[in-house]
Amino acid sequence: MGEIDLTKPTNLLPRLRRGLGAGATEALEVVLRLAEEEGRALYLVGGGVRDLALRRGQVDVDVVGEGQVLSLAQKVAAVLGGRWVEHRAFGTVTVEGQGFRLDLAMARAERYAQPGALPKVRPASIGEDLARRDFTINAMALALCGRQSGQLLDPFDGMGDIARRVVRVLHERSFIDDATRILRAVRYETRFSFSIEEETLALLKRDLAYLDTISGARVRHELLRLLAEDRPEKGLLRCQELGVLAAIHRALRFDDELATAFRRARRAGRASPQPELYLGLLGTRLSPADAEAVTLRLALSKRQRQALEAAAALAQLLPWLSRPDVRPSQVVERLEPYPLSAVDACALLTSRSTAREKLRHYLENWYYVKPSLDGRALERLGVVRGPGMRGVLRLLKTARLDGEARSRQDEVELVQGVLAGKVELPGAESSD
Repeated sequence: MGEIDLTKPTNLLPRLRRGLGAGATEALEVVLRLAEEEGRALYLVGGGVRDLALRRGQVDVDVVGEGQVLSLAQKVAAVLGGRWVEHRAFGTVTVEGQGFRLDLAMARAERYAQPGALPKVRPASIGEDLARRDFTINAMALALCGRQSGQLLDPFDGMGDIARRVVRVLHERSFIDDATRILRAVRYETRFSFSIEEETLALLKRDLAYLDTISGARVRHELLRLLAEDRPEKGLLRCQELGVLAAIHRALRFDDELATAFRRARRAGRASPQPELYLGLLGTRLSPADAEAVTLRLALSKRQRQALEAAAALAQLLPWLSRPDVRPSQVVERLEPYPLSAVDACALLTSRSTAREKLRHYLENWYYVKPSLDGRALERLGVVRGPGMRGVLRLLKTARLDGEARSRQDEVELVQGVLAGKVELPGAESSD
């Protein structure tokens, strides 16, 4: 991240235009022209203003106006040949087209009926809209058009907190109203190398229990956003330190060894690891029963659930994989039911060199091994389709993996041995 620039707010509007692509620039100009014709003011709000001040490159264009924005969004879509989607519950409309995406929102106030509930919203002024937000650094608005064009609305001194490099809530009930802000506070702190402001930190620790009021889907969403950061291990270590992970589920934990595995995952040619790999790494620290409980708490998708639970199960196999007498074919038989992300996670984490070597061989070689002879070739040799042929194919794959068949001719001779009754087909052999 470059140096923070807190020059005159009027410098932010030209910087916004310079940072947009051609499609987004055209879309923004159309929005502003149509808004001027309607005599209404529009504002860039939230993270977009923050990221302009931080010089973080292209920003999200989240535009807020007082009053309904649907008709304006429809006009913009018509002019640009784009499409619009209304999210009526929150008074927002998304307009998308070639090379651009704009989020237009009605300025609104929010009221929380109870901790963790989704808020009830009503139309409001831009000032009230800023007052409902999570942190001061996200509670700023840049006027985009009208007489105030280029001026910054900063009622909670967000720019000052950017200069001080702190994350600060707007009021003392912030985490009670919406405990997902706890995870967001950590994400912003670690992303920007800021510090959670002292009073905010005290409120965060006080209100950890309110994470229980948040649905699994919403907690999962925030956790996945944390995993999508450039260095998610920083945020997870901070969550561990503050007790956030334990507040989500008592079995969740993160340590320096896991942080090293996260970094190793990126160094191993994975510029942006999939979340399933990170979830698998988290799963290696869980018992199978706890992994199932965490899956339920976070309402994970099928792929995410499989990665987490399979890694927990595979971690139990590491002592067996460390045995020198375990053959490649046995490894393949054991690991084939598990997703590759879980195998990868165990390989990244285990300190057992023999087990790690077998896991890496599986991922890079053994998983892809197939016999040279297929079903048609076996039929030509006299093998009848059915269970017997499946047994022969299994035998050939095992022989390939264990080095007992190194060529097509070796496989042919094995098949001939089976047909002559000299070679037995593999049975339900235990790999323990």
